[in-house]
Amino acid sequence: MPTNDPARTARALWWKRPFEAALLEESLPEPGPGEVRVRTLVSGVSRGTEALVAAGRVPAAERTRMRCPHQAGVFPFPVKYGYCAVGRVEAGPDELRGRTVFCLHPHQTAFVVPAEAVLPVPEDVPAERAVLAANLETALNALWDAPALPGMRILVLGGGVVGACAARLCARLPGTEVTLVDRDPAVAPLAAELGCAFAPLEAAPVEQDLVIEATGRSEALATALEAAGKEATVLVLSWYGAGAAPVPLGGAFHARRLRLVSSQVGEVAPSMRPRWPHRRRLAKALELLADPAFAALLDEIVPFDEAPARLPDLLREPRRGCLRIGYDVPGERNVQRAGARSGDDRPQLSR
Repeated sequence: MPTNDPARTARALWWKRPFEAALLEESLPEPGPGEVRVRTLVSGVSRGTEALVAAGRVPAAERTRMRCPHQAGVFPFPVKYGYCAVGRVEAGPDELRGRTVFCLHPHQTAFVVPAEAVLPVPEDVPAERAVLAANLETALNALWDAPALPGMRILVLGGGVVGACAARLCARLPGTEVTLVDRDPAVAPLAAELGCAFAPLEAAPVEQDLVIEATGRSEALATALEAAGKEATVLVLSWYGAGAAPVPLGGAFHARRLRLVSSQVGEVAPSMRPRWPHRRRLAKALELLADPAFAALLDEIVPFDEAPARLPDLLREPRRGCLRIGYDVPGERNVQRAGARSGDDRPQLSR
């Protein structure tokens, strides 16, 4: 049962039924040895995955694999879900107390977790941008799975957060020619900010060395296969949920000896796995977020108290940037409120 001690009480976002959410109160345990209590500053909404969760469309066969760290409840409902939280350590080991940290945790005002479950946010990464760490970790793993190499012609299908993260990482490789493809022409300015060319879906360039499919729509696989050059790789970064995913393997698929490869962040890419545990990979993603270009991927911040009312509609919208939830924390400057995208030229959370 909740207590009257504010430090021992938290509120969390729960999905109760399809696209119906509520904030529920719960008690927090006192941190034990090797544990931390984190007061959340901002959390990120992984739009594609959390839309599937909110809709109750997590396939029965995938419900165990789809569980996120520190999730409560079971699929489809009721469930407490989310995995992009940045907060301030207010109790725990001396070396972490007062630090801004990232944690794979659902949307919640405060939480107690093992100290090894959090990673300090680098000093040159704003807290608001650090919520992209899980998305960037997914993109980094995809480049390892492909692999993406210097000098390649690379096409990225899909200008959502994960696709844009992958495009930016590819663009930083020496000599690459990266094209971000999307059916929405409004993605063109984003592509330019990420250092990429842009092409509409109907004009996707062909003869690519690597094609990354990150639209979340299985019908895009046809475009991906058409764009790949001889013996090239098509890397599927999308997850299609419970829907069918027809793959056009006729035509020139066999003649061109194409490779169709899946990538999933739950496992470190095989080529890196002997040396890279999950924690090291996530730490590298946080480090890479020092690149100010990633600020272009940030969408509005919704106040936590408004999340149950606003998230259902926001998750149904075809938006591009990372939607974030802001928490009122005593002693912190107010986070940016809804209605404007946040970049490095706008107020950030204090460090």
